[in-house]
Amino acid sequence: QVQLVESGGGLVQTGGSLRLSCAASGGTFSSYAMGWFRQAPGKEREFVAAIGWSGGSIYYADSVKGRFSISREKGKNTVYLQMNSLKPEDTAVYYCAARRDSLPNPYISEYDYWGQGTQVTVSS
Repeated sequence: QVQLVESGGGLVQTGGSLRLSCAASGGTFSSYAMGWFRQAPGKEREFVAAIGWSGGSIYYADSVKGRFSISREKGKNTVYLQMNSLKPEDTAVYYCAARRDSLPNPYISEYDYWGQGTQVTVSS
C-alpha cells in the first residue's frame, strides 16, 4: 500500500521561504503523478501544484505560479514543494497526493493516495 508522509512545514514571516517534502513508500512511485493541495480552516481543499511521473509535465494554481516550484527526486522517492515569497493567505495544511496515472491534473477526486498533511503558517 502506498504511504505518503509530508514534512517541512512550520512558521515563517511574510516573504520567507519553506520547502515541503513528501516521502513515498510502496507501489511504483516513479510512475505516479504527484500533487500538492492545501486546506485552510473553514475552506475547501484546493489544488496547489502537480507533476508528472517524468517531471516534464507540471501544473500550478494561478495563486502560486511564479512563487512555488514543484519537483521530484526519484532516487529518494520524494517530491518537493519549494515555496518562496510566502503570504499570509498561503497559511494552510498542505497535503501530498499521488495519482495512479503518469499525467498530473488539478482535481482532488483524481488522486488515489494522500498524506496526513503538514501545517504552514505565514505571519503578517
